[in-house]
Amino acid sequence: MGEARNGEEALAFIDRHLPDVLFLDIHMPGMSAFDLLQKVADVPQVIFTTAYDTYALKAFDAGALDYLVKPVAPNRLAAAVAKLRPLLAPSRRLNQVFVKDNERCWLVRVSDIYLLESEGNYTKLYFGKERPLIPRSLSALQERLDPAVFFRAGRKHIVNLKWVEGVEAGVGGGLLIRLRGGSQVEMSRRQSILFREALSL
Repeated sequence: MGEARNGEEALAFIDRHLPDVLFLDIHMPGMSAFDLLQKVADVPQVIFTTAYDTYALKAFDAGALDYLVKPVAPNRLAAAVAKLRPLLAPSRRLNQVFVKDNERCWLVRVSDIYLLESEGNYTKLYFGKERPLIPRSLSALQERLDPAVFFRAGRKHIVNLKWVEGVEAGVGGGLLIRLRGGSQVEMSRRQSILFREALSL
């Protein structure tokens, strides 16, 4: 589809064209590959293509599909593409995200995220026992999530409906949602009405 000369160009290209796969160098002008992936909302499949063999472990920990060392042998490129083909899907629905919090990195299935909590221009993600903080607003993330699964419970929270374990009466005619794992989210009366509608037949 195209190429970029630096990290900023790559970010703009990814946002505009939504590619299925990135062949990504480790060291780029302006930012590293790991810094770039942190800024991408909908992370495609990633095949690192670099002259450095020392980052392979970190790359695979971050969920890379493959790691090619330059000069790339044709048979290695063919093997990487063969891995890619069965993973490509027609839908561009957000299904996994690359998360970086300080020196820790995760490639997280969106279905494993049960709660998103706003903290100003940042959002705290809840998955497993992890609570990383990412530099994206809750509203920006909401635009990329499946509205049939993720419900805006209020100004500060988005909940994964598939993780709802129970619902109780709250204050002022609102509801209190209990999620698997123990988290609780209070909803206003207005949001509670929308919540009932979202879960009704």
